[in-house]
Amino acid sequence: MCSRCPEIAVLVAVLATISCEREKRDFSQPTAASAPVESVRLTPQQPGPILPSPQTKAPYAENAYSVNEGKKLYSSYNCEGCHFLGGGGMGPALMDDKWIYGSDAANIFETIVEGRPNGMPSFGSKIPRYQIWQIVSFVRSLSGLVKSDVAPNRSDTLMARPPEANTPPEHPKQ
Repeated sequence: MCSRCPEIAVLVAVLATISCEREKRDFSQPTAASAPVESVRLTPQQPGPILPSPQTKAPYAENAYSVNEGKKLYSSYNCEGCHFLGGGGMGPALMDDKWIYGSDAANIFETIVEGRPNGMPSFGSKIPRYQIWQIVSFVRSLSGLVKSDVAPNRSDTLMARPPEANTPPEHPKQ
């Protein structure tokens, strides 16, 4: 054997390792629900020129199932504890057109994720992003900001009359 054979073998092994192209494996595919949200202007009193604020399209805004899931999550995460059924309480009302931080989907998402001073805690590390978007879609449905064919039905607890009042009265027999 030649004296340079071990060196050549090492060189061939290094070149083979470098020239091998590994398969790219992407285990976490980004979805629309996990995309970062850019901040939206809240008031024209912010520095810089006044720019039109683009309307953010929530990923689940047109999906009736997801809006209904948002309704369940709204109750499960005890949003009703502060906002009641959207009519306000300790937290602001969600059923009117007066939104402190804006009614755009990005504003509501940012409010849930980051929290707001003097009351709203941050839930960004406690609720998965896709569930936050479902809650955002439900909250927007409370004030009629989603299409009516997507909005969830009224809860059974909000019936105008008790079920027994819906049955016709019996006529007395003569």
